Amino acid sequence: MRAALLSWLLLSASAACFAQNANGVDLPGLTLESLPRPSTPPPEVGPVVPSQVQRWREEGEAYEYGSKGMPRDSVQAAKLYCRAARYGDPLAQYALAWMLTNSRGIERDDAQAAHLFAAAAEQGMVQAQNMIKAMGTPLGPPPPCLRPPDTDPAPLAAAPKRTPMTSMQLLNAQPLPPNAPDVLVRFVKLEAPEYKLAPALVLAVMATESNFDPLATSPKNAQGLMQLLPDTAVRFKVRKLSDPVQNIRGGMAYLRWLLAYFEGDVSLALAAYNAGERAVERYRGVPPYAETRMYVRRIIASIGGLREHPFDASVTPPSPMLGTLRKP
Repeated sequence: MRAALLSWLLLSASAACFAQNANGVDLPGLTLESLPRPSTPPPEVGPVVPSQVQRWREEGEAYEYGSKGMPRDSVQAAKLYCRAARYGDPLAQYALAWMLTNSRGIERDDAQAAHLFAAAAEQGMVQAQNMIKAMGTPLGPPPPCLRPPDTDPAPLAAAPKRTPMTSMQLLNAQPLPPNAPDVLVRFVKLEAPEYKLAPALVLAVMATESNFDPLATSPKNAQGLMQLLPDTAVRFKVRKLSDPVQNIRGGMAYLRWLLAYFEGDVSLALAAYNAGERAVERYRGVPPYAETRMYVRRIIASIGGLREHPFDASVTPPSPMLGTLRKP
């Protein structure tokens, strides 16, 4: 069935009408009918985190309750929860917040607890959402248990390590997603230079966001190939999210803006594409969300581990938090 769909796609694409970009270059016509809808993979069960992070949380539970042959040790439990919380485990974030707000063997700290409840709530944990409603918006910087782990690469320094041309050459040398439909590859290769983006990065984002499904819709109502939220669509002048051409162009406009805002730091730009730029600034790096951390890691791996991309400084002033983010 998949092969038949792709064969039909290629045949129909060859006869499709052509649009033009801003410079009058012919572009393959993209319509919903011309794109395949791959089968949706089954949803992940539980938090998408490395197995080690899950073990830290489970060991923390054992120490907190004195189970599985472990002595009851609240301090050790809190330390293990903290390690897992930094890597985005929402259950560990909630458990540590509960210990802090209830003085469960450790000193009470409602300020830290509010941040931890908020991080778990932002990942969709209903109990945490109820707690943060009662506690209110967290104030001040996030606690150490929500700061980016030491194993995360440091944000790029202010001065690019490579020239823009070298960075783009390296990105353009990366393989493209093998399951990308040919009509989309040709369209992105022609359009991405208009946004000063590497096609490999655009297609890697598209693969991760929608698996090249033009009708994909997320539980948060992100839509289309680039999974744009309605607010983001308005922000980047996308009138019809279901139109694949507008959707791709809107996603590329947002990526271009984020790369300018974070001065070419691909990790921060990708984290912001997934979780929002305010979350990146608030948490001073990739936010402690399991989904976002996995999202960034997957896309970075697909573009050969490259974390630097040329950016157009005329698009937007840089994030005022970059100085703080770059502090050791």
